[in-house]
Amino acid sequence: MIIWINGPFGGGKTTLANLLAATVEGSMLYDPEEVGFMLRNLLPGRAKDFQDLPPWRPLVAATGVELHHYNQGRPLIAPMTLVNRDYAHEIFAAIDHAGIPLRHLVVHADTPTLLARIDASMECPGDETRSEKVRAFRRRRLAAYEQALTTWLRDEADIIDTTTLTPHETLEQALKALDRP
Repeated sequence: MIIWINGPFGGGKTTLANLLAATVEGSMLYDPEEVGFMLRNLLPGRAKDFQDLPPWRPLVAATGVELHHYNQGRPLIAPMTLVNRDYAHEIFAAIDHAGIPLRHLVVHADTPTLLARIDASMECPGDETRSEKVRAFRRRRLAAYEQALTTWLRDEADIIDTTTLTPHETLEQALKALDRP
């Protein structure tokens, strides 16, 4: 199984992924963003968002499939924001075509909570200028996430509302969602 953890930038995907990896025996973390970093180096200046690079989506799926096989079919946990429905479908269809079950979880919080979490984040300790650039990027991308939530994510994923949850309560909700058929 591949567990795709979606949600807004700064919304807690990586925290949940790390907790799941520590809880789900034999699981492995996979950061699809690393594929984007590789493409950004190979294809500089081709796209502002590496998700818009046509090779990114098939490479993310193929890497996930190969890592899943390498991990002997045990769960692969992939935290990555996907707000473009077509891009998500392209990746998920390739994973499905490989015969690997995929569970799509979304960590969500209301907008005031997300903004407070973003404002409190310190992504680059010791480099406040860079941290503020990361926070500004996350704030700018919030509208795209909220649109995706209302147009398709609610219908196609298990939503975990983390507005009032601790990370461990979020983990409990994720485990319950993964246990459902």
